[in-house]
Amino acid sequence: MSDTHERVVVTEVGMRDGLQSIARTMPTESKRRWIDAAYAAGVRHMEVASFVPAKLLPQMADADEVIAHALTYDDLIVTALVPNLKGAQRALESGVHRIVAPISVSTAHSLANVRKTPAEMIEVFAAMRELIDSAASANTRRVELIAGLSTVFGCTLQGAVPYADIATIARAALQAGADVIALGDTTGEATPRQVGEIIELVREVAGSKLRSLHFHDTRGLGLANTLVALQHGIREFDASLAGLGGCPHAPGATGNVNTEDLVFMLDSMGYDTGIDLARLIASRDILADALPGEPLYGYLARAGLPKQFSVVAQRFDPSESQVQS
Repeated sequence: MSDTHERVVVTEVGMRDGLQSIARTMPTESKRRWIDAAYAAGVRHMEVASFVPAKLLPQMADADEVIAHALTYDDLIVTALVPNLKGAQRALESGVHRIVAPISVSTAHSLANVRKTPAEMIEVFAAMRELIDSAASANTRRVELIAGLSTVFGCTLQGAVPYADIATIARAALQAGADVIALGDTTGEATPRQVGEIIELVREVAGSKLRSLHFHDTRGLGLANTLVALQHGIREFDASLAGLGGCPHAPGATGNVNTEDLVFMLDSMGYDTGIDLARLIASRDILADALPGEPLYGYLARAGLPKQFSVVAQRFDPSESQVQS
């Protein structure tokens, strides 16, 4: 248990990863309400959209409008996912602070997801770096470029992902100019022992640039894997309100780690997330209203806060800590 109020960043990715993985499209106004509610709950990092052709992903057709709304909050760190150079250009023009490029370690998943091999995606990533640097020299603001390594812990299309391949792609992403290496359990196959091994493997390559992990809870190990990652020094995690999410090229891999359950675990351990759990849980109503009939997951929302949680909260005083960007 942490007693130092050490900060852990929780990035809400439901507006992107959650919504792009369901069949229906959430109205833009509902997305704005979701961002407002998340911000009011204390969330200060959000991945709110992806820049892909609307005909392929109509759920993200309003990316510019959603990002513009998110940017009305001065201290909110706004992230977009982009799979190609055109998307990176659009993301830069939208004003986001961070760009995540998905780089699959699995060749089979990479071809299915972005129609490029991992090596070809690294070339695209290097071009993104050049584009961002050129824009920074003109605008004096440098957007952070994140290499989002996906299928790191296994692939439903390829099967096992060799550790050597993970190290190779991580090294190549760094050489191509990654500011951050993020590891993704795209298919929800990660196990606790594997998480520890791969974090140490990639840290040998990336050092402090390995900062973030993205888990799915497909097999019920999302929080267990998060705990292992915490023990190995990771302090930034993606999560999705009500556990929305998945991957269209990973059958059965539905459900990101639930934001409410993750924040509860972190707060109960004494970490500072800066997030108000009651407000976070209440914000699920927006999803229920905008996406009627869509399954909403989460143990905390179902069972409620345990009575002793207020004692834990008072002991560590997380309410006194505010997330600063």
